[in-house]
Amino acid sequence: MKIKSAELETVCGITSKLPDNALPEVAFAGKSNVGKSSLINALMNRKSLARTSAQPGKTQTINFYNISKELYFVDLPGYGYAKVSKEVKEKWGKMIERYLRSSKQLKAVFLLIDIRHEPSSNDVLMYDWIVSNGYDPIIIATKLDKINRSQVNKNVKLIKDKLKCKKGTLIIPFSALSKQGRDEIYETIDGLLEGNDGQSSDTDSGKQL
Repeated sequence: MKIKSAELETVCGITSKLPDNALPEVAFAGKSNVGKSSLINALMNRKSLARTSAQPGKTQTINFYNISKELYFVDLPGYGYAKVSKEVKEKWGKMIERYLRSSKQLKAVFLLIDIRHEPSSNDVLMYDWIVSNGYDPIIIATKLDKINRSQVNKNVKLIKDKLKCKKGTLIIPFSALSKQGRDEIYETIDGLLEGNDGQSSDTDSGKQL
């Protein structure tokens, strides 16, 4: 996968009409401090196109990034931010659900989990929710550079066990600092665009891509 260009094309708020895109879409979900913007910037080879912030909960919209006029990276609002009111959280949830259920071009959802910690209850709920909307999430285990190499396999297993991942679920350890894992994410996206989701063929409940 070669990134020739990247631009923020559409920003959708709670009441916005979602775009009817003709190009394939891959979406990125994760809690507010998991490093989602850093991941998207790393994938786009940009330093700050996706806004990063020391203040969690910055992304309050669904942001569509046009990648090389070939596909869209879709940045979904972060979840689990304590300072956001329950009412706002519910509105964000409905907005994300509306997108997951209405997009005709969504090929996969990447769910970001901090590799340093056991997945939170919000992470488990998000995983189950994505599955209930017809997708088998691909897990990106972020902040890989924050742990020792000897901890990686153990922590990946912890993520898999806590989320009760389906057989064949892909988990990709990733570091925004070293870019380790980026090529595997690129290859996964290339496979999606070719019509091969790289997941086990014995899963029946996921949306067939």
